[in-house]
Amino acid sequence: MSFNTVTIIGFGLIGSSIARALKKHGAAEHIVCADMSDDVCATVRRLGIADVTTTDIAGSVKDADLVFVCVPMGAIEPVVASIAPNLKTGTIVSDVGSVKGLVEGVFKKHLPAGVHGIPGHPIAGTEHSGPEAGFAELFVGRWYIMTPPKNADRGAVDRLAALWKQFGSNIEEMEASHHDQTLAITSHLPHLIAYTIVDTATQLENDLQSEVIKFSASGFRDFTRIAASDPVMWRDVFLNNRDAVLDILARFNEDLIQMQKAIRTGDGQMLQDVFTRTRAVRRAIIDAKQA
Repeated sequence: MSFNTVTIIGFGLIGSSIARALKKHGAAEHIVCADMSDDVCATVRRLGIADVTTTDIAGSVKDADLVFVCVPMGAIEPVVASIAPNLKTGTIVSDVGSVKGLVEGVFKKHLPAGVHGIPGHPIAGTEHSGPEAGFAELFVGRWYIMTPPKNADRGAVDRLAALWKQFGSNIEEMEASHHDQTLAITSHLPHLIAYTIVDTATQLENDLQSEVIKFSASGFRDFTRIAASDPVMWRDVFLNNRDAVLDILARFNEDLIQMQKAIRTGDGQMLQDVFTRTRAVRRAIIDAKQA
């Protein structure tokens, strides 16, 4: 067994997928589900994906060797502050959030000496949420980004990385600020665009709205899949990665204005050049097996 007791706080898509992966690979002797919702705990018991369920978040970590905080970004600090007094020396505390600068600061502020705070982010997910949405294979072939602080215990970092390798993930380490800039363009901006496009469609005249739904081709349909993601989670992502998102959004707006000008002036060559470059990116993603 890689770990004796693993506590997972927040049993949504990612938390429940971690629990399933732990069971599939025999990587934990005991799995504790901690969630504020009685309904979620009841569902987890019915699914049989944890050995213990509890709504006592602070007390859920007393025997844990590893803790995953799988809650929206806005809830991370109060959760970490509440569990900190009950963590034993040597415990590894990690997360799965999309903004690592925030988590690094929270861990530094609240975790006691001797507890290893190692922020992490599995680049995997679907538009579905809740404990029933998880599956053990979610992380297979996907990247897991670790942003350990400079003074992190190397043994703890390697142990956590080994667990994610068991799950089938590819491992990458980087600084928290670099992660947040990278995810602003690869994840956060696409979600913002998808939410905006779909919301624009909801504000059209009723008859046009119905036509949009009826004749949705793959383009709009794909946007609706992204825009169906958890609204609370994405609200907190944008509020907590504000600077990086605004920087990328400004660059995107500049490029969008250039595209608008090309269409207005009939500059077909510019349009074709852009479309050719972006097609190559899609092929590269497929070649990297991230499609």
